[in-house]
Amino acid sequence: MQFKDKDVIVVGLAKSGVSAIKALYDNGAVITITDMKSEAQLEEILNDIRPYYRKAILGMTPTEMKTFDIAVLSPGVPVDLPFINEMRNAGTVIIGEIELAYQLCKGKFVGITGTNGKTTTTALTGEIFSTAEKHHYVVGNIGLPAVSRAPLAAEDTFMITEISSFQLETIIDFRARVAAILNITPDHLNRHKTMENYTDAKARIFENQRPEDALVLNFDDLLTRQLASRAKGRVYTFSRKEIKGQSAYLLDGKLMLAIDGVVEPLCLVDEMKIFGSHNEENALAAALISRLAGVETEAIIKALKTFAGVEHRIEYTETVDGRLFYNDSKGTNPDSTICAVRAMNRPTVLIAGGYDKDSDFEPIFDAFEGKIRHLILLGATREKFADAAKNKGYTQVTLVSTMEEAVHMAVKCSLPGDAILLSPACASWDMYDNFEQRGEHFKAIVREL
Repeated sequence: MQFKDKDVIVVGLAKSGVSAIKALYDNGAVITITDMKSEAQLEEILNDIRPYYRKAILGMTPTEMKTFDIAVLSPGVPVDLPFINEMRNAGTVIIGEIELAYQLCKGKFVGITGTNGKTTTTALTGEIFSTAEKHHYVVGNIGLPAVSRAPLAAEDTFMITEISSFQLETIIDFRARVAAILNITPDHLNRHKTMENYTDAKARIFENQRPEDALVLNFDDLLTRQLASRAKGRVYTFSRKEIKGQSAYLLDGKLMLAIDGVVEPLCLVDEMKIFGSHNEENALAAALISRLAGVETEAIIKALKTFAGVEHRIEYTETVDGRLFYNDSKGTNPDSTICAVRAMNRPTVLIAGGYDKDSDFEPIFDAFEGKIRHLILLGATREKFADAAKNKGYTQVTLVSTMEEAVHMAVKCSLPGDAILLSPACASWDMYDNFEQRGEHFKAIVREL
């Protein structure tokens, strides 16, 4: 795809949009920018990108759609907005930042998606590549836009890329030499509308694969396992529960690889610093992805033993008055919070609630198993969450208005030796710009205790 002298509109000035603007400028595009925020709201960003764009349409919807050759959408922009459809009907090519990165990159992509575990698996895969001293960049939904590193990649560079369903909606040619789908559970249904649409969006990660490429699937997740029939490359599966036919599995508490008939032991689960059954799955996936990408077993073993996890994902924060605080702000859907609750090994006070993505909260209560001493709810979903608690017969619930209230109430409702876990089961956009900001606020309040 050529960008020189093309009229390109970048829709959305979030982090990936800003990186896209700079990359497009470097490739000779004529750039228009648009965002529903006003010029005053975007002042800091505009000061950074002012040399790169020719025209700005701010605080309103663009109207001159037929003038654009290409539109680059930020992930948060729904692809079915009326003005996007109008551009599409007028012949504008609609892509996202991931597709732009692919078009500008000489390196090889490793694509990792799934409802939960993407960030941990991507970070661990990056750690394995670092240990093996293989040239790579860890990019994508994990926080660093892929397009910011794509021009720097050589042919032997691996782009270890966390990819969301939103990002996959706007690919065209994107090809992952190794693609992985970790799991598929209900999420983002306010945007995708149905589970079938959501699953189809996830499956796009392997739609351009070739027979020599590899697809990694979670055998224990039925929706994910069934995607094997649609694969275009070689399929490899991992499982915590099954051994027969698996390419990565657990045997007597040890992680194992079995690729093309070669069986290789890795390390004991107890030797890893990350904990919980969900992290066993993440470790199996990362080990399998890395081995399929050519990383030697020794580097995989070393990284598995030293990797300490990622920020905002069941992140130990402090111990205050005998209470252990954990920041799981990245728990942005019910299934992620279920994983966090199951990972707790002591009585726990849970802080939850936030932006509503049309999630069903009732399954969370089945994971409590007498472990959750009290539930503290805040944010836009607090009433809906409380109704779910009532429907499930759980009565130890307190509603609060702020994170400060939530933390102080959690201390009041807990005992020394308990855990206090922030795992919202919701996005952060009702109160914060992103889950990172929410997690940092939680940690700051805990430190003030």
